[in-house]
Amino acid sequence: MRLVAVLAVLLLFSAASAIAQDRVERRFIADVITRVVLDPTTYAPAALAYDANMRDWRTSQPFFQHGFNESNARFTVSRLPNDVAVSYGAGQRIIRADTLESLKRSAINNLAEQLIERVLVNKYPNHRKFIRAVGLAQRISFASFKAYRLSAPHYRQAGQNEQLAEQLGFR
Repeated sequence: MRLVAVLAVLLLFSAASAIAQDRVERRFIADVITRVVLDPTTYAPAALAYDANMRDWRTSQPFFQHGFNESNARFTVSRLPNDVAVSYGAGQRIIRADTLESLKRSAINNLAEQLIERVLVNKYPNHRKFIRAVGLAQRISFASFKAYRLSAPHYRQAGQNEQLAEQLGFR
């Protein structure tokens, strides 16, 4: 986060006060922001994490209705593990907040990468394709890692929940 702030400050205050340079700077910032907003790697980890968490939460509901406790302290009334689960709506709010945090982290990563990429492309215009390819590889790698880390355990848990609910006759 500090890196982004430092880069932003350096980029914002390095331009001279001339009107032409001000226009270039505004286009620079607008281009970077547009690239971040339109980049699917900004949204993919959050979208997958939301889906995985909601599947886990939905498939846990039959157990709570039959007196089982929630093991994740974030989703219990007392905020202690192995206690009564919060309501379905409260769980959804927690998941939405987690999703927004994930989206924020992806946006910060992509903003920092786009700022660095843009500076490098301006400095080394003959290497534009290489710089853009490396930047894309970084964004895809970050998004893939975050998406897997945030969603895989919840998809596994949802599958286990469905199997156990079937075995216990909760369906």
